[in-house]
Amino acid sequence: MNKIETKLSGVFILEPKVFGDHRGYFMESYNKQIFEELGLHYDFIQDNQSLSAPVGTLRGLHFQLNPKAQTKVVRCITGAIYDVAVDIRKGSPTYGQWVGVILSEHNKRQLVVPKGFAHGFCTIVPDTTVAYKVDEYYSPEHDGGILWNDPALGIDWPTTNPILSDKDTKHPTLAEATHLNFVYEE
Repeated sequence: MNKIETKLSGVFILEPKVFGDHRGYFMESYNKQIFEELGLHYDFIQDNQSLSAPVGTLRGLHFQLNPKAQTKVVRCITGAIYDVAVDIRKGSPTYGQWVGVILSEHNKRQLVVPKGFAHGFCTIVPDTTVAYKVDEYYSPEHDGGILWNDPALGIDWPTTNPILSDKDTKHPTLAEATHLNFVYEE
């Protein structure tokens, strides 16, 4: 597995080794030993999966507050997404900055989104299935979000008129999110 650094410290693109032939392909999407060799020491406890039927479905920007914050490893099983991580750690030199990556069934890339980052994605083809591992259980009382189109973030989403959940239309901007409890640590 290849680990590619992004402009945000702690956010990585993972490229698994894919073995293909006339029948299709085989790959390991997760191997604890390989992750640890890459310096990714997480205890994943849950796998989540979503299907987004229409193009332009946007889910995010989501996070869980401490002490129930989650690290995610996101991948696209079918279809394709534009996947985004935003640094929301107070005091971070990259606070409010984001990185966007296309994850697809074809490139088989994965994105590591650590604690202290908001996460969201937008589908760019129909019938897209996304799966992700997390290292903490879902906690409704710690659930939070940032407005997907916060002008201060300037995320270059692949749509201007996304299909959103009611919840995702009501998140605050990053500046309004005074309840954040993530602090940058070197």
